[in-house]
Amino acid sequence: MNDHDAPHGFTSVDTQARPADWVRVLDRLSAEPFYAAYKRRLQELLRPAPGGLFLEVGAGAGDAAMALRSRGGAEVVAVDSALTMIARARDRGLVRAAVADGHRLPFAADRFDGAWADRVLQHVAEPGRVLDELLRVVRPGGRVALADPDYDTQVLDIDDQELARRVLRFRADSGLRNGSLAHRHAGLLAARGVRDVEVEARTLVVRDPSAADHVMGLRTWAHAAAARGRLAAADADRFVAQFDDAVRAGRFTYAVTFFLTVGTLPLSG
Repeated sequence: MNDHDAPHGFTSVDTQARPADWVRVLDRLSAEPFYAAYKRRLQELLRPAPGGLFLEVGAGAGDAAMALRSRGGAEVVAVDSALTMIARARDRGLVRAAVADGHRLPFAADRFDGAWADRVLQHVAEPGRVLDELLRVVRPGGRVALADPDYDTQVLDIDDQELARRVLRFRADSGLRNGSLAHRHAGLLAARGVRDVEVEARTLVVRDPSAADHVMGLRTWAHAAAARGRLAAADADRFVAQFDDAVRAGRFTYAVTFFLTVGTLPLSG
């Protein structure tokens, strides 16, 4: 049975003990070349034009929205469910930023020339409903773009590959609400009548264990699984020992693939 009743911290940033820590996590990720490159490509897939109006759902602290505004000359509205994130976005100069739930966007139909959600559908309670809302607020002929990692694609080099798969499976099935949905984004768009659906895959390869541990918390995943009854405590200890052995031997490798998916809304009539 999948265990999705303990959502990731990004689903409820404002209720965390230290909400500002989640802003810092996003800042660290945004500074990584892999993340900066795929985020730029996701915006290119939107085909923004100067003077257009675009929406980012789950905008975090607003860095991507500001980047699109400055690069393409488009206007951008950013929404996020966390007041912590929106307050930081406004502090950083993003005026058109508001707290809103992606399941119920406070905008009229056909309002935007395009919309995107980056690493959002993996966290939400009803991804289909959020996708329906994105499509509702974009005009006919506009573009919708999605990006998420798909945790079904994870690999990790430790000695016991069966143990690695069990821990990575926990991450995919229990660490996130929709951790293995990204490879299905294209099908979800196509089923809703979206045209010209394109998919690009980008694989994050991590060789620096401190990046994997401090940002992703990978080293802690086994004990998180044990705490929720998904793994024996001894196996969790063994996972950590093998993780550390791989680091000492210089062989540490973790990878996961991100899917960038985009499509065009059909013209009316």
